Amino acid sequence: MAYRVFTDSCSDLPKDYVLARALSVIPLRFHIGGKEYLDDFGQSMSCKEFYGKLREGATSTTAQINTEEFCRNFSPVLESGEDVLYLAFSSALSGTYQSARLAAEELKARYPERTVAVVDSLCASMGQGLLAHYALNNRDAGMSLAENVAWLEENKGKVCHWFTVFDLNHLRRGGRVSAAAAFVGTMLSIKPVLHVDDAGRLIPVEKAKGRARSIRALLDHMKATVIRPEEQVVFISHGDSEADAQALADSIRQQWNVQEIKIHNIGPVIGSHSGPDTIALFFLGEPR
Repeated sequence: MAYRVFTDSCSDLPKDYVLARALSVIPLRFHIGGKEYLDDFGQSMSCKEFYGKLREGATSTTAQINTEEFCRNFSPVLESGEDVLYLAFSSALSGTYQSARLAAEELKARYPERTVAVVDSLCASMGQGLLAHYALNNRDAGMSLAENVAWLEENKGKVCHWFTVFDLNHLRRGGRVSAAAAFVGTMLSIKPVLHVDDAGRLIPVEKAKGRARSIRALLDHMKATVIRPEEQVVFISHGDSEADAQALADSIRQQWNVQEIKIHNIGPVIGSHSGPDTIALFFLGEPR
């Protein structure tokens, strides 16, 4: 039975990739400067403009996708005779997954012959995008919806997320570090290295002195846990810091002959919490 793969804009995938792979992406929203915008591939506000506002001191808040929006996006697909596979932003970081589960229950009553499968990715940014990449590969290889869901549940814990932020104050506002730690870290040029754990939570792991060392730490963690890198597509996302992202990609290529490296912006929803100049690395590795 045919099915459509959905994810949301927290996957931070580029628009050309989404169109080429027939992936449906539902946007979250963000509020900045007293206005609401869609996280819609930069159409409502470009990433360059968004990060420029953050650097000027603006604060951005975010809003999850509600049940009604999910029903509105899924219903036409179900009416056309296709099923739905939705990969959700980590439930530990947003209520979006729960909204999708409620929508699936509501739609089951309306379309009893159809299936809406909701998978909690336990991932964020292009880690979620990388899991969507494998879901699309599985679909295109002929995997059934049930087989694909089983594969995703079994393998989502292997999607490794390693990232570093430039300004600790964005993490402070999100409650990830204390105000005191943010102040001291900023004064001492301490750059935290974080990952997403098995429960899909954002966890500080170590501290690096200076930007260069924090980015090098991402590569070190990949060296420690990566599985068969020559068979992998590696994703890198960044908060308007493309030169650093390219430099990390070059270091990876020097280390391994990976299949491909995809680099893209961190969108405004994730960027509201991570801030400008964040660098994030995603690959398949040993369980987190």
